Amino acid sequence: MNGALAWPFMRLYLLTLLYFSANAVLNVIIPLQGAAWDASSATVGLIMGAYMLTTMFFRPWAGRIIQRHGAVKILRMILLLNGAALILYTFTGIGGYIAARSLQGVCTAFFSMALQIGIIEALPDNDRAQGISMYSLFSYIPGIMVPFLAIALWQSGGMPSFSVLLIVIAVATAIFGYTIRSDQQEHPDKNSKAFGRETEQRSMWGMFAQLVKQPALRTCGMLMLSASVVFGAVTAFMPLYAQEVDGANAGGYLGIQAAVVVAARLFWGKKLPSGARWSAPLIMGMMTLISLSALSISYAAGGGAAFLYLGAVPMGIAQAILYPALTTHLSFVLPAEDRNVLLGLFIATADLGISLGGMVMGMVADAANYAQMFIVCAVLGLVMLPVAYRR
Repeated sequence: MNGALAWPFMRLYLLTLLYFSANAVLNVIIPLQGAAWDASSATVGLIMGAYMLTTMFFRPWAGRIIQRHGAVKILRMILLLNGAALILYTFTGIGGYIAARSLQGVCTAFFSMALQIGIIEALPDNDRAQGISMYSLFSYIPGIMVPFLAIALWQSGGMPSFSVLLIVIAVATAIFGYTIRSDQQEHPDKNSKAFGRETEQRSMWGMFAQLVKQPALRTCGMLMLSASVVFGAVTAFMPLYAQEVDGANAGGYLGIQAAVVVAARLFWGKKLPSGARWSAPLIMGMMTLISLSALSISYAAGGGAAFLYLGAVPMGIAQAILYPALTTHLSFVLPAEDRNVLLGLFIATADLGISLGGMVMGMVADAANYAQMFIVCAVLGLVMLPVAYRR
C-alpha cells in the first residue's frame, strides 16, 4: 500500500486509535459520575468542556513548538503527561476531574497538531483529503464499542473497574508511542517538509486576527464552531439524556453514531473534494443533517428510543464529512507560509465549539430540559446554511 495507507501513516493512525480510546471511556463515565455526585448539568458541561477549551488555547502554538523542538520528542513527552492525567481520574473528585481534563486538553493540542500537520505536509495533493479523513476516522473508531464497555464496567464494578481500564489505556498508548522512530514521525515520506515553515516575524496575536481578516478561515471557522457546539452537546449529555428516553441506551446511540462515522469515512474518504474549490451543496447538506439529527434526538423524549437512534445516523455522517472537507479546503487556500498556524486556529474553533456545547448547552439544559436544548442545537445548524452557501 502507498499514499495515505502506507505503513508509516498506518502506525500514526493506530497510535491515534489508542490515544482517543481514553476519551471514548471518559465521555460516558464523566457524566455518569457527575450525576452520582449530584452535580448539575452546567457542572458536568464545565468538566467536559475544560478539555477542548484548553486544547483550543494551546493549539495555535503547538505547530511552532513542535517544529522547533522536534515532533517525536514532543510526542513522547505529551504521552507521559496524558498518562498522568488519566491516572488522576482514578483517585480525585470534581476538582481533580477539571484539572485532568485540562491537562488532557494540552496534550491533545500537541498530539493532534503533530499528526495532522505531518500528514498534510507528507502527502501529495490528491491524497491529502484521504489522509486527514483516515486520521479522523481512527479517532472515532473507539467510539463504536468502547461506550458499551464503559457502561458495562460502570454498572458492574463502578470506579475500580473504570480505574483499571484507564491505567491500561495510558500504559499501552505510551508504549506504542515510544516505538515510533524519529524518521517515521517527522519524515513519513523522504520528500516531506514536516510541519511547514511559519513566518517567525509575524506575531501569534497577528495570526488570531486572521480569523476575521481571512475570508476562507472566517467562514470555515464559523461553520465548524456551530457544528461542534452540537457535537459537544451530544457527547456531553447523551449518557444523561438517554436515561430519560424509554428503552434508550447511551452506549447504543454513541456506538451507532461512531459506526456511521467510520462507514462514511471508509466509503466517502477518497471521494471528498481535494482542492481549493468550495463545495456549497456538500457543506449545506452537512449542516442540514446536523439540524435534522438534533430534531430527531429532541423528539425522542416523547417519541421513544427509535428517534434517538435514528438521529445518530445523520449526525454520524455530518461528523465524518464536515471536518475533513473544511480542513482540506483550507489547506489549499490558506497562505503557505502561515498555513500550519492558521490551520491550528481553524481546528481551535472546533475545540471551542465542543467546549461550548458542554458549558453553554449545559446551562440551557438546566434552565429548560435536554429536549429543548437539542431544539436550540437544530436551530443553530439551520442558521449556518446561508454562511455555507455564500462562501
